[in-house]
Amino acid sequence: MNKRGPSVSTIMRTTHVRAVDVEERWFLYDASDHILGRMAAKIAFQLIGKDRPTYTPSEPGATHVVVINAGAVRVTGNKDEAKTYKRYTGYPSGQRLIPIEKMREKNPIEIITLAVRRMLPKNRLGHTMLKSLKVYGGSDHPHSAQAPVLQASTTPKPADNG
Repeated sequence: MNKRGPSVSTIMRTTHVRAVDVEERWFLYDASDHILGRMAAKIAFQLIGKDRPTYTPSEPGATHVVVINAGAVRVTGNKDEAKTYKRYTGYPSGQRLIPIEKMREKNPIEIITLAVRRMLPKNRLGHTMLKSLKVYGGSDHPHSAQAPVLQASTTPKPADNG
């Protein structure tokens, strides 16, 4: 090492990996096996691409995620009774609070989509990443040709005391 700094051979080069150079991956989540927030955090992490060694902040992660059984997703604590979704109609006193029970009946897909969307970047890149998320209420999905890899739950199901 000389007085000017490290030699050229010890300097690490930064690589910029473009989205077209990264191979696409497909993951499958069965929402009935996962807890909502933990699953959404894992999905957002994968959509951003931070689970790859070739992560580039300015490029989407080239990952597609399929979620099935959206209505059967679990929540912890007393969120089944307390969690609400806020909506505004645009009129005076038009704020609506929708409990999670009604969201499960009316639009279970929106529960997972909102959870993941709120964890993605709030810019054009985040909107592009969200398009790679496919959520379905039932156990059927049209993406079996892509052979998505099933993601196992890391948290055990609660014991059935019945």
